[in-house]
Amino acid sequence: MKIQNLVTCSIMAGVLAACGGGASEEAEGSAASQTAEGDTANAAAGNGSMAQASDEAAAYDPASGPPKAFAQCSICHSAEPGKNMIGPSLAGIYGEKAGDVEGFNFSPAMMKSGLVWDDETLDAYIENPRKVVPGTRMSYAGMKNPEMRQQIIEYIKSL
Repeated sequence: MKIQNLVTCSIMAGVLAACGGGASEEAEGSAASQTAEGDTANAAAGNGSMAQASDEAAAYDPASGPPKAFAQCSICHSAEPGKNMIGPSLAGIYGEKAGDVEGFNFSPAMMKSGLVWDDETLDAYIENPRKVVPGTRMSYAGMKNPEMRQQIIEYIKSL
């Protein structure tokens, strides 16, 4: 099963590299880089304020389905309860303890992190997973665009 996951993750990383996307979540040994058109625009315009991020997130309606930025997440994560992939299902994680999704084998670092998935924790983790949880298996480099992070958080909250 680990070999199958590694092969699947390697294939997905190659596909993403070919189309300019980024990979995500608890995948061992997968090299990932993140490039999102929103991040490029954000870098050119400056970082923007948190109020701007909140306004952008407010404009997104989770009832309309996942935001575009979630496409990067969905490569390794499911939004369906109980459907773990390379990464754990994200359904129902908001407000829960990190490393506590039934049926998923988390890294020891995630299990010992003591984090609870709230807005602040998710924002920091999505921005830079390895900084927030050193030793995580999540190979995703992080999303620098605060508006995109906020949309993902709003979507996760709705699951």
